Amino acid sequence: MAASSSLFNTSLSSFDPKPKPFYRNSVTKHRPSSLITCTTSSSNNSSPSTPSPPPAAPKVRRTDENIRDEARRHRSISNDFSAKYVPFNAGFDSAESYSLDEIVYRSRSGGLLDVQHDMAALKKFDGAYWRRLFDSRVGKTTWPYGSGVWSKKEWVLPEIDDDDIISAFEGNSNLFWSERFGKQFLGMNDLWVKHCGISHTGSFKDLGMTVLVSQVNRLRKLKRPVVGVGCASTGDTSAALSAYCASAGIPSIVFLPANKISMAQLVQPIANGAFVLSIDTDFDGCMKLIREITAELPIYLANSLNSLRLEGQKTAAIEILQQFDWQVPDWVIVPGGNLGNIYAFYKGFKMCQELGLVDKIPRLVCAQAANANPLYLHYKSNWKEFKAVKAESTFASAIQIGDPVSIDRAVYALQNCDGIVEEATEEELMDAMAQADSTGMFICPHTGVALTALFKLRKSGVIGPSDRTVVVSTAHGLKFTQSKIDYHSKDIPVMACRFANPPVEVKANFGSVMDVLKDFLNKAPKS
Repeated sequence: MAASSSLFNTSLSSFDPKPKPFYRNSVTKHRPSSLITCTTSSSNNSSPSTPSPPPAAPKVRRTDENIRDEARRHRSISNDFSAKYVPFNAGFDSAESYSLDEIVYRSRSGGLLDVQHDMAALKKFDGAYWRRLFDSRVGKTTWPYGSGVWSKKEWVLPEIDDDDIISAFEGNSNLFWSERFGKQFLGMNDLWVKHCGISHTGSFKDLGMTVLVSQVNRLRKLKRPVVGVGCASTGDTSAALSAYCASAGIPSIVFLPANKISMAQLVQPIANGAFVLSIDTDFDGCMKLIREITAELPIYLANSLNSLRLEGQKTAAIEILQQFDWQVPDWVIVPGGNLGNIYAFYKGFKMCQELGLVDKIPRLVCAQAANANPLYLHYKSNWKEFKAVKAESTFASAIQIGDPVSIDRAVYALQNCDGIVEEATEEELMDAMAQADSTGMFICPHTGVALTALFKLRKSGVIGPSDRTVVVSTAHGLKFTQSKIDYHSKDIPVMACRFANPPVEVKANFGSVMDVLKDFLNKAPKS
């Protein structure tokens, strides 16, 4: 108890568990500078739909300054973009809205909130402008635009000051042409894998956490009652939260279900100095506890109930379009657990369509583990009344969630893109992971869930052999080595492990090694 109480002993004495909200009229309007100029010339050659091209990159940094200093020196005029919380699916002109500087997670009716941008202001600039601007920032080290998230700052948190941003230059992850896997196992010639796990903490959660922790950093500077940031996690969320909080010097508190995550996931928040509670329950139980705790203590909730994270996660969709030179793929397949990410992808694609960067959006597929499949069951019932399930153990532990917070968001996204939901059994997802690894990948079990969905949709003919398809890989395979060891050792009960590749034991003499190698080479496929 001493360790936990010391975190709050300077703040709890004056803390009101039900503080008055910080409405916009009580907050000074924050108009930070931006590297783009959001005004247009009075010249006959210029109009709001044809603004000037993005400015050139800043000059070389002076020896006495860092990249933050350089960014301050090269600031341009203030921008006119804004965003606010509104009830989910209510629109920017909703009668109920909240400043992003308020600490609020639910609408007055208890529903989800969404970050809604002033689309009218963004539409003053045409799609070609936004494409040029975003493309001009890729591969740069200019603060904060070297990040794949903050290179879209105007669409994420347009009003935050660059000095408040906490970033590890996340995003800009590899989009990999899966040539051999697509050809050999699926008969496809245009299959791609978006490796969101090639990131700072090894999962896509970095994309959302940089946004949330940056906003918390701003709130603390504004003297809001935030002592620390907390989350319930199946592993990846806690890793991202602890890393970004450590970078900002903000205490992080993590609720983990005991004995339900990999050691590689567990060690990340521990190494980054988080206060880790291992709780004898599942993720849904941890989520219930963290929501109750954050209602009573000055701990900011970092789970995807908080819609700020989705603003960062949606940039992966924009990034996919960038990497295809603004061509739209036919399909994007996303593993789903708490279901915020499927909505985030939809939101990113939809913003690009509405703002004229592209003329359509892809069809989305949400892939669930059969042992934790409430969305799949809801979809198969033709979207009748949703029922939570008791999530059973799955190798895809990060999506072992039976009562997803973002169910309404996911249903909305899928219904508005003619989307599909599929499921994968434990054997299917592990076999798919092994098959993918055998072609040079090293994926997580959750990506195995997504690949299983692809196998099924190819077999049924829903996805064609030439359809440009992107599978979103949400975490790095190195986080899940034990599951791979168990599979290749054939040490998983009631699983055939058909694609296992165990090491061959051989005596330490020339003849024995030669015999084994000759046998192997005789069976090896010929080029």
